[in-house]
Amino acid sequence: MAAWVIREERQGEPVDAFQIEEIEVPEPGAFEVVVRVMAAGVNFNNVWAALGQPVSVFGYGDHPQYGHHIGGSDASGIVWKVGDGVTRWKPGDEVVIHCNQASYEDPEVHGLDPLAAPSQRIWGYETTWGSFAQFTKVQAQQLLPRPRNLTWEEAASYGLTYFTAYRMLIDQVKLQAGHRVLIWGAAGGLGVFATQLCKASGAECVGVVSSDEKGELIKRLGATDYINRNEFAGMMRKGGETPDEEKARFKVSRAFSKRVGDLLGEPPDIVFEHVGKATFPTSVLTVKPFGKVVICGATSGYQLDFDVRYLWMRQKQIIGSHFANAWECKKANELIEQSKIRPVLWQTMGFDKVAEAHQLMHENKHLGKISILVGAAEEGLGQTEEGPGAIRAEVGS
Repeated sequence: MAAWVIREERQGEPVDAFQIEEIEVPEPGAFEVVVRVMAAGVNFNNVWAALGQPVSVFGYGDHPQYGHHIGGSDASGIVWKVGDGVTRWKPGDEVVIHCNQASYEDPEVHGLDPLAAPSQRIWGYETTWGSFAQFTKVQAQQLLPRPRNLTWEEAASYGLTYFTAYRMLIDQVKLQAGHRVLIWGAAGGLGVFATQLCKASGAECVGVVSSDEKGELIKRLGATDYINRNEFAGMMRKGGETPDEEKARFKVSRAFSKRVGDLLGEPPDIVFEHVGKATFPTSVLTVKPFGKVVICGATSGYQLDFDVRYLWMRQKQIIGSHFANAWECKKANELIEQSKIRPVLWQTMGFDKVAEAHQLMHENKHLGKISILVGAAEEGLGQTEEGPGAIRAEVGS
C-alpha cells in the first residue's frame, strides 16, 4: 500500500520528514480490524511526530517493533478485514475511527476507564499504522458508525478534537444548562466543538479569539459573545517576568476577568483550557469561587506558574483531561449523526499533500481543520442521508 511514512533518521521539518513509501498492508490480529481509509484528518500531534519534539515517537508504543511511523489519528473508511474475535463489525461497514487504544487485558479497561490503563496510547501518534495510508489497522473497539449525513472528508475531520472537548465538558466538569463557560481558542479545533456543546447543553459561553472575524464565527456557533485576545495581550505570561512586569500583567488579567464577568453576567463556572503557560494564571483568576478549570493540553508551554492563593482560598478546582473513552466517543458521535453538533472544516487536500498540510500547520499558515482524501476520489462523496453537513469556515486559534 502507499503510505506517508516518517522514519527516525529524517525527523525534522514535516515537508521533509513525511515521505511516500510502499508498505505491506498490515494483517489484523485478534480483536483488530483493517480499514480501507477513505479520508484522514490532520492534527498537530503529527507535526510533533515529524519534528521529533518534545520527544521522539520512536522509543515507545509499537514503533520499535516496526521501525517506521505512519501518522494520522482521524479517519473515515470501510472495514476491509477483521481479526479473530471480532463480531460487531464486518467487511463493508462504513466507519469512523476514534484514536484511543488500550490492552484488553488491563483491568482498568473493564471497570475504571481505559484512559487509566497503563497501556493507553493514541493511535496514529503513539502507535504506527495511522490514517495517512491506504489501509490502517486499529482495535475493533475504536470503530464507530460513519454518520451518513457527512461526506468522507467531513467524517474524517472531527474525532480527535471533538471527542476531547466532549469528555472535558460533559464528563469531567458535568456541563449543565445555566452554566457559564469561558473558552480559550474558541475558533480553533477544540473550541468550535466546546462552543457547540455549550449551546446544545443550554450553557452560556464567551470565547477568546484572535480576530473579530473568528468572533463572528463562534457567535454563529452559539457563543453569547467573544473577546479579541489582542485587546488584552498584556495578560499573557511569558515566564521570567520581573515583579514590575508581573504587576502589570496581573492588572491586565483583572481587566480581562471583569470583561468576562460582564459578558456572562457573572464569573464563569467553568474555564475550558488548552493553551497552558500563557493563559493559565488568568484562568485560575477568572473562574468563580468553587469553579472548575479543565485542561487537556498546553500549546504555549506546559510549565505553569500561577498565584495559587486564588485556587485554595476560593476553593477552585483544576481538572486534567485526555481524549475520551469509547463510550464517550459513541455518545458524542450520536450528536454528529443527529446534526446537533457539526464539524467545522476549512480545506480538503489530495493524498499527495500530506507533508504540505503538516508544514502549513507547523508554520501556523492554516486557517482551520484540514482533511486529506485517501481512498475517496474527490470531495463530496459518501453522503447518503440528508443533513447540513460540515460548517465551511476559515478558523484557527
